[in-house]
Amino acid sequence: MSFFLRLFLVKLITFDLKYFTMSLENKIMEAMKIAMKNKDQSTLAALRAVKSELILAKTSGNTSEETSKVEENKLLQKLVKQRKDSAAIFSEQNREDLAQPELDQAAVISTFLPEQMTEAAVEKVVVEVITQTGASSMKDMGKVMGIVNGKLGGKADGKTISGIVKRILSN
Repeated sequence: MSFFLRLFLVKLITFDLKYFTMSLENKIMEAMKIAMKNKDQSTLAALRAVKSELILAKTSGNTSEETSKVEENKLLQKLVKQRKDSAAIFSEQNREDLAQPELDQAAVISTFLPEQMTEAAVEKVVVEVITQTGASSMKDMGKVMGIVNGKLGGKADGKTISGIVKRILSN
């Protein structure tokens, strides 16, 4: 774990009230300042990517001026997934020298995500939604996925959710 990541986590643990009321963009800027001071290039690259995506989301025109927490979480999840996919491809090609920085960046970006739910907790929500909607076959998967994704709001990976929904609906 890089020095920056430890410092960032310490800042979270100290419950700095100012930090918790900041927007994601402000948190990223604060983290960028720390990374620049520590000359942590991998962390800085990850933070710049997040900042760039936030700016693109704001200026794309299909969202309001301020992005919501759910949109921010989806954006962060997308960035983490991109990094992990890239690392997997690099590992398949025996390029560990390129895979490791991608994994490091994914770890930095994931510190800004809410804590991920366990599979058991996700399964509980999925079962609850299935009983509410009366879903009984794989044809209802899209409806169930939409409701579950809305309820969880970025607290679980879409791949995990879809795997659980498929398993339950196929039984």
